[in-house]
Amino acid sequence: MSLNTRNLSDLEEIDRFEQAIATFNEGGIDPDRFTAIRLQQGVYGQRQQGVNMLRIKVPGGRLTAEQLGVIGEVTAEFSQHQTAHLTTRQSIQIHYIPLVKMPEAMRRLAKVGMTTREACGNTIRNMTACPLAGVCPKEHVDVSTHAEGATVHFLRNPLNQQLPRKFKISFSGCESDCAQALLHDCGVIAVNKDGQHGFKIRAGGGLGHKPRESIVVEEFIPEHELLFAMEALVTLHNKYSDRTKRAKSRIKFLVERFGVDGFIEKYREEFGRTKEALAGQTYPQGAWRTPNGSEAPGQGAPRKLFAQQEQGLFVFPVALPIGDVKAEQLRGLSVLLRELGLNELHATQDQNFAVLNVPQAKVAILRGGLSVLGLGEPQAGDNVVTCPGTSTCRLGITSSTVLGPLLSGGAADLHIRVSGCHNGCAQPETGDIGIYGEGKRMHGKLVPHYQMYFAGKGSAGGALALKGPALPAARIKVAIERVQAAHLASGESSFFVWARAQQPEYFKALLADLAEVQAHELDSVMRDFGDKADFRVLQLGGGECAGASQVLIGANFFEAAHEREYRNALVFQRKYAEAAQCNESILRLLGSGVAQLLGGARQDDLNVLSAQLNLLAPEEIAAEFAHAANEIEVDEEVDVDAVSAASAKVDAWTIKVAAFATEKDGQLDLKEALPK
Repeated sequence: MSLNTRNLSDLEEIDRFEQAIATFNEGGIDPDRFTAIRLQQGVYGQRQQGVNMLRIKVPGGRLTAEQLGVIGEVTAEFSQHQTAHLTTRQSIQIHYIPLVKMPEAMRRLAKVGMTTREACGNTIRNMTACPLAGVCPKEHVDVSTHAEGATVHFLRNPLNQQLPRKFKISFSGCESDCAQALLHDCGVIAVNKDGQHGFKIRAGGGLGHKPRESIVVEEFIPEHELLFAMEALVTLHNKYSDRTKRAKSRIKFLVERFGVDGFIEKYREEFGRTKEALAGQTYPQGAWRTPNGSEAPGQGAPRKLFAQQEQGLFVFPVALPIGDVKAEQLRGLSVLLRELGLNELHATQDQNFAVLNVPQAKVAILRGGLSVLGLGEPQAGDNVVTCPGTSTCRLGITSSTVLGPLLSGGAADLHIRVSGCHNGCAQPETGDIGIYGEGKRMHGKLVPHYQMYFAGKGSAGGALALKGPALPAARIKVAIERVQAAHLASGESSFFVWARAQQPEYFKALLADLAEVQAHELDSVMRDFGDKADFRVLQLGGGECAGASQVLIGANFFEAAHEREYRNALVFQRKYAEAAQCNESILRLLGSGVAQLLGGARQDDLNVLSAQLNLLAPEEIAAEFAHAANEIEVDEEVDVDAVSAASAKVDAWTIKVAAFATEKDGQLDLKEALPK
């Protein structure tokens, strides 16, 4: 299997980002607006002043040995702590980089085709895939092809620039669903139905605030319709999700708002339109095959040497404690792989590496080389995943990176997931035992706690975890060990089965004495792990997981740009009435944007909107809106000449409105949303 990673970089946008940094440092861009700019480029704020985190997009976690070496070089040269971190979304994060050094770090990554664009912010985040995509004996198809194709389709796409909130997508190569569609905004699962190859689509899942399992929106669609379904869901999110209440702006809340049937109905409306507009577009095509094995690795990498579908080749897992890896280890591993003629490894959802295509004859040599680097294979009990917590994250409440190495999955090698806050970046609701940090008052004092979860599993046949009690952080290690002992004593090998067989109050009763704190015991629970002072939650102005605040007219311009792309595609297909509807949508979006910018209200009726603009907008803007609106003919008789004339007027008005809007707001950047 060859590794054909695509070049995702854009040097010109890095130059623009460098100029934006200089302008910001000179006081020419306000902090909120600059936050949106840097998040779009994958640069995230830290608790520490003067440094930032750089998040690298790694679609499906796939890396070449050369790319790994460059990441090591960037970590060594630009990070003050010389450490990179693998995330549960198969991205790679490098912390402690001074802001002014970010563009040069990004240029280094661009030399090997890697980008940080849209790795943060209100965008489609890094697309995850099965840890063994391309080599798993159970898979129907290598979904890396589809993950990379979808990444290229959505990257820098106008639809994806100012979403209401982030949007997460996973790809699984078979019904085992190791990429965990259950917890994603959109989950793609390769299936074989009645001898036909295609995909099941799930949507509306999510963790963090109000965890929700995804629903099935398509039992089966053929491969050529996959992008239609994905874009329809992103469009649904962009159109209907709440842009004002950040805590309720993920797509899972649309399932709650519309109900399952109503959500699917809205999706079908968007699917039909998307299918029409993208009908002539090329789509990712995988090499489908008949599975030749039955063992699935699960939601992380395999925990031992794993036989691939190709005879004589193996997947070799590399353990990275709590997902951290030093710069010299990255560079050393890159050299080792190249010396052995190995070129593909995957960052996995359990924060480890998996080296692919290892011949039996090279296993011992690879093992010895890893040992020299201070690396090795997973050991029983070390399946502990943590987010950065209070080490760097501005939202962190507890020190998850200090606690994580102190925990063990025990003899049963349980999945332990440790998050520093309720946002759950370590995916606590998918672990055998998952916990997230919070502060609770006891006897008038703020005490660090961990909320516990039990028996979570994101892959096929699983479910989001059962909520347990919240316990003082100082007692959480004892609590986890007590639960593990109870499981082992039961004789049931599966923790998932055992935990779900218990009565609803079982875990609360089992841990009741640990939850209760008498006044005279308060001093023993007042400190978080690694702290010398009593616990407190720092007010750092909030984190950036929810993206930056948006300028509404900016979001309207990018949505209008998406409509313009649809319009042009429909004209190419000679669907002129449908193209005319796109022109109408553009005017409605931008006309409402101008009205709202000037204190008016959104209007769907173009005539009512025209009257409002006559009262609020400059005469030229209002008059040209009316002329463009009068030019639109939305009926079956409209021809190419009529659509072309209307499109020319709509595009000219779009450019004029953009100039007006940027004059009103000098920091509004609409260049990527304008007609080319």
